[in-house]
Amino acid sequence: MTDRPGLRLYGFWRSMATYRVRVALNLKGVAAEEVAVDLDAGAQLAPAFLAINPEGAVPALVIAPGEPPITQSMAILEYLEERFPEPPLLPADLPGRARVRSLAALIVSDMHPLIVPRVRAYLTDRAGFDDADFRAWGQHWMTRAVAAFEARLAADAETGAFCHGDEVTLADVCLASFVSVARGFGFARRDTPTVTHIVERCEALDAFARASPTLQAGAPA
Repeated sequence: MTDRPGLRLYGFWRSMATYRVRVALNLKGVAAEEVAVDLDAGAQLAPAFLAINPEGAVPALVIAPGEPPITQSMAILEYLEERFPEPPLLPADLPGRARVRSLAALIVSDMHPLIVPRVRAYLTDRAGFDDADFRAWGQHWMTRAVAAFEARLAADAETGAFCHGDEVTLADVCLASFVSVARGFGFARRDTPTVTHIVERCEALDAFARASPTLQAGAPA
């Protein structure tokens, strides 16, 4: 793995978005120092971290001392793809790149924002949700997202061993990140054979296995 001086990733062991970045770094053989930001303890709201990301969210990637951090996982993934183009995580053809980005956005833009800790905190504090209510909320949006993902993959001839053909792309990275968090909700995938097989192939790869939330600093034993 290539060591890049100054490359520092601020993340959290359970963060779906941080997992995506870890996988991409592993796939591209790029090392980064990971700094844990304990979301459960509210460390993302400390002044020192808000100076890095005023949104108070992870991940944030500092590419060199004195450089402004890159925030938002997809922006980080696109940066890594352009700076470290091998192996490519986007197809060479324009329609293929659009398809992969569209699949990734289904997870990253449409579903993930609904179950992040700050949404849970708001629903608990302001909307009267208890733990069971929030789990039901999460299960609803996860079920909707994975059903749509399965339908798109199953109906498209571009689907192969992975989401797009037979090589890992950003769509696979985002899909696997979804599953990593869904397990914590006790979410069970049903009637999703295409999604299930692709995730199994991803998780058999070293780059995904080493990025597993359960193996990161701060994860429960």
